[in-house]
Amino acid sequence: MEPLNIAVFVSGHGTNLQAIIDNCANGTCHARVVAVISNNENSYALTRAANANIPAHVVNHKNFATREDFDRELLKICQGYHLDLICLAGFLRVLTPTFITPYEGRLINIHPSLLPKHKGLHTHKRVLESGDTQHGCTVHIVIPELDEGPILVQRAIDVHPTDTEDTLNDRVLAEEVIAYTNAINIMANRIRGIT
Repeated sequence: MEPLNIAVFVSGHGTNLQAIIDNCANGTCHARVVAVISNNENSYALTRAANANIPAHVVNHKNFATREDFDRELLKICQGYHLDLICLAGFLRVLTPTFITPYEGRLINIHPSLLPKHKGLHTHKRVLESGDTQHGCTVHIVIPELDEGPILVQRAIDVHPTDTEDTLNDRVLAEEVIAYTNAINIMANRIRGIT
């Protein structure tokens, strides 16, 4: 199967990006990262992209008057590549229909909770405050509604009485790197027409 051409959008450290790059290289992920886009010029993910010889772009959202203007710039960059799929991996911006609609069904996101629980930010804190016994991550197809959209993969962990936000973050992140590769492979099968 021909691997998918994917772009990965990141804002921070790029742990999921690195896992995707590594899993593409070792053949467990049926894709190749052809572009990395960040809204944060200080994102370590840009270093990861440079180390892997992947073109990277910085689009600072603060330079745009509206979300739609920002999204139009993202769209312009993406249209310069032959993308099969866009992966949001810790991209801390809410995209508008200006960007989502042209990539409808080919834009996925990872969220650190078992959606539909705990949409939005501070999920580890909210899990602890709510007394949940399970936590985890979800990869879903992006639609205009925040943290909605069809679920592709979920991975769960048990919440321990001794857990803190930091320990939950670390344990969920370990599941995220597995979940994202699984989700990309599901999308590869769908996009390449293999059932």
